[in-house]
Amino acid sequence: MSRILRTDSNAYLSRAVEYHGFIFTQGVVARDLSQDIEGQTRDVLIQLDELLEEHGTDNTRLLQAQIWLKSIHDRDKFNALWAKWLPENLAPARACIQATMADPQILVEIMVISTK
Repeated sequence: MSRILRTDSNAYLSRAVEYHGFIFTQGVVARDLSQDIEGQTRDVLIQLDELLEEHGTDNTRLLQAQIWLKSIHDRDKFNALWAKWLPENLAPARACIQATMADPQILVEIMVISTK
């Protein structure tokens, strides 16, 4: 039976789950919710870099991204930072939608699937 590795699990989620070389992250939100969309996005991308590195991979191996924005009007600002973060020509399959967030201060949440 293949091993499932769960990172920082609690009663209702894990920060990441690794199985057969695939890494599934939680929805990552900014640590400082007082920031604007650009500040929150930068922080989320830093956290994703750290989480992927913990699992021996990076953003060159992304397969899929799910992105939730509090306001779809922030999409252009988000996309500018997202495009700079991604390696050229290595964009994952992606969905980006407007959503009601769990905390009204959350402006962006990102969840990715990656491989090693």
